[in-house]
Amino acid sequence: MTGVRRRDLLAGAAALAGFATVGLLPGTAAAATRQRPGAANPPSLGVGDRAVTARVSARRALEHIRHLSETIGPRIGGTPSERRAADYLARELRDLRYDVKLQPFPVADKHLADVLGDGIRWQSAASPDGALDVSVTGDVVDVRAGAAGDYPADVRGKVVLVDRVRGSELAQVKTAVEKGAAAVVLVATPAPTAPDRRAGSFSPSLKERVAVPVLGLAQVHGEKVRARLSGGRLRLTLRVTHHKNLTSYNVIAERPATLPVGDRGVVMVSAHYDSVPGSPGANDDGSGTALCLELARVLRHLPTQKAVRFALWGSEEQGLIGSKYYVSKLDDAGAKRIAGCFQNDMVATSHDPATRYWLLSVDGGDNATTKAVADAARRLGYTPRVSGPVARGSSDHVPFHERGIASANFSWRGEGGPHLLEPTYHTPEDTIEANISLERLQVSLELIGCAAYDLARHR
Repeated sequence: MTGVRRRDLLAGAAALAGFATVGLLPGTAAAATRQRPGAANPPSLGVGDRAVTARVSARRALEHIRHLSETIGPRIGGTPSERRAADYLARELRDLRYDVKLQPFPVADKHLADVLGDGIRWQSAASPDGALDVSVTGDVVDVRAGAAGDYPADVRGKVVLVDRVRGSELAQVKTAVEKGAAAVVLVATPAPTAPDRRAGSFSPSLKERVAVPVLGLAQVHGEKVRARLSGGRLRLTLRVTHHKNLTSYNVIAERPATLPVGDRGVVMVSAHYDSVPGSPGANDDGSGTALCLELARVLRHLPTQKAVRFALWGSEEQGLIGSKYYVSKLDDAGAKRIAGCFQNDMVATSHDPATRYWLLSVDGGDNATTKAVADAARRLGYTPRVSGPVARGSSDHVPFHERGIASANFSWRGEGGPHLLEPTYHTPEDTIEANISLERLQVSLELIGCAAYDLARHR
């Protein structure tokens, strides 16, 4: 008997033993073979698919999204909120008996503000050119676009609310300061290139120093302030903080291959866990992060010929910093071991037009990850809902591709193309209530779970 044949028999025997431990011997998992949620076709599942689909749960994953987006809230790269999230992720993965490491790396300063009032507790980005590490309290005065005729006679000591005019921010702020404003709050307005997309918080770039705090408030928060003002007086406290000397973290968790066949490499499943200022980041990317945690639970004891590694990236929103740092630290042998990296970014939106599950490789070509997901979609009956691969970067699969590692980003986007994101993208409205679909989360879990497991359990 050849060595290859012997290894195959050993692998098959170990696989059956592993499936038996979770009650999934062939023929005993009828629940796992039912029509999948939202699938157009009946499934034709292999034994590995049954092992995943019988155990994976969007409702369980939702509890991770809830902790990240509601208990912790916005998770800004390098700040204490991001570190709280990293510690939570590491604790959950250690409880699953993974070997967990926190990989630190430096990131740029952040300028953030807490907006506080009666029933109001929001986060906003602040301008590095305004006053920092200060607290200002005052009545709010709404001057709309900030033209001279929009100002009342006296705004001294007031918090001036003004609609952002792109390219004119400095002039708008200087006018308010000259009239005596104690703070200036620029309300975000939709970009001309995306008029239907809600505008999130931003850090106003003034290119001149001013003596008062300047905030870039999200569109929805501006609307809420104006709704409160329509009923009478509103008094706010703005606490502006300059976060310096920052360290962000990647959370890396691995378990070895279970079959004694030598080093067959590693399969990676990844997501970023940070969010933009002001956003609880339920879909972007609490959903991808929760998918990783739930698949870590499901895959922890299943037999594989490759190691399984989960990577949760810090500071993606500042330019893929965490994943770039990770890849830069891989030696050639470590890079060569990676059979594929499945990056999950925004995998649960409830936005109705976002009905397509996109396979997004950097160059639009097929690779081990896109092929594995497309094959899983056929077995699960999801093929009519899946598009691609098509070319798109802008997520943490990019540094892997640039290193020659098979990788892709997987995400729910609009029917017309992967550029069609939900209107609440990068806003305070990216919440569980407004932007999470359990059905789409379940589909994502099954597609990535079956694909990653299939790649990991074969040579």
